Amino acid sequence: MIPNILMPITIFMTKYFHNNIPVSRFNSVIFHLSKIFSTVVIAAIILFTSSCEEGPTLIGSKILPGGDFVTLGSTDTISVFSYTRYDSTVQSGNASISYLGSIYDPYFGMTSADFVTQIRLGRRWDTESYTVDSIKLFLSFLEVRGDVQSEQILKISEIAEFLHVDSTYYSNKPVLLTGYDVAEIILPELQADTINDIELNIPVEFGEYLLRDTSKLFHSNSVPDFRSYFKGLYFRISSGTEPLLLTLQLAPSSSAGYYSNYFILYYHNELDVQKQYYFILDAVAGNARYNRFEHDFEVADPAKMINHINDGFRDTLSYLQALNGVYTTFSFPGLETIKQDPSFSGLAVNKAIFTFPIHFDNEIYKASTVPSQILLSYKTSDGLQYIVPDYYISRSFFGGALDSINNIYKFNVAAFMQSYLEDASDNIVPELNMILPSGATKNVILKANNTNDRVEFEFTYTRF
Repeated sequence: MIPNILMPITIFMTKYFHNNIPVSRFNSVIFHLSKIFSTVVIAAIILFTSSCEEGPTLIGSKILPGGDFVTLGSTDTISVFSYTRYDSTVQSGNASISYLGSIYDPYFGMTSADFVTQIRLGRRWDTESYTVDSIKLFLSFLEVRGDVQSEQILKISEIAEFLHVDSTYYSNKPVLLTGYDVAEIILPELQADTINDIELNIPVEFGEYLLRDTSKLFHSNSVPDFRSYFKGLYFRISSGTEPLLLTLQLAPSSSAGYYSNYFILYYHNELDVQKQYYFILDAVAGNARYNRFEHDFEVADPAKMINHINDGFRDTLSYLQALNGVYTTFSFPGLETIKQDPSFSGLAVNKAIFTFPIHFDNEIYKASTVPSQILLSYKTSDGLQYIVPDYYISRSFFGGALDSINNIYKFNVAAFMQSYLEDASDNIVPELNMILPSGATKNVILKANNTNDRVEFEFTYTRF
């Protein structure tokens, strides 16, 4: 006999074994049988009652309005279509990072970069008699990419156009020059993968040129000042050998007046007192400036070059390039259907997750060579572009970081999708653009429009 059955029977039979009154054993059996019968009856009533219900969540539903219910739903079947695009007229004014040089990629071709900026005075000029002794340029390169052994020549020229901090400047804007060239200097050998602080000797004639009218050495927002007298400088690098790309931060790094990129003019007065005067590139007050970029996709490797740009073709790969190069746009037309369906009014978005698989060739492109972070932006009907609100609400919830284990980028844009669905004026364009954070110089290739490695979109919502 099975032990777990034997034990209850034994207990039942022996509970009254030592009772000398026979009726006690009989009464005990009757008592227990009545308890068992009661339990069976109660269970039968519950079973009968439940069989008459339409479902535990529907009791009384026929007398309540439909709006009193909540429906949870999700789908991962909304299609996402990706395209590679390029726009040479991207806004590039007053960026925090500026670039010098060029870089080659067999997929993307050759990219060249330079910048234009004002310079600011370290203080008002207060000396009547002076003699310029020397002038030096101090630069801090945050990143160095390319052939550090190749010879690079830094060229600096005076610009002829007054720059305005509140004006819009584009990456393909031509530079107007006065014809005065400050210097052509061979850069010292640089080190990759570290910050490079360099010191360059500038011809004394440039210092004398800056001081040719010392009455202009002041700043003012009401009358023509130094910025009208000397409008700014155009920096570029040329190389006869291999490309090299350098990055600088020309936005002020602090409000305490610590600078990383500046000229120092060394001079002495009539009493032979040695002095220094600063002309600052990354001034706290801020200089108007803009970056310039040129992209030559035709020099890419024919076996690897991008074949479809701005033609609306759904290629199996999409591309995202640093330095205002090609970028990936993706649309989700299925969501437009949901927006136009009146039965989905009152919909609250819980999750809207896009997952993009990354293409690695394990030679040039691998986990260590692609961007660690990607951002998403959207456009409005007037052509303006904004970062999705989810990035500012919670960066960890938004995502966008490289997942090197699964080789994907994942984005959650629930707030953006909610705004899109509630946008009755159709001001928000139903597509998103992948962009890189300021200062990023790494490119990435994404799998797209494939059957096996397609972009996934998980959409979870609550409908009231």
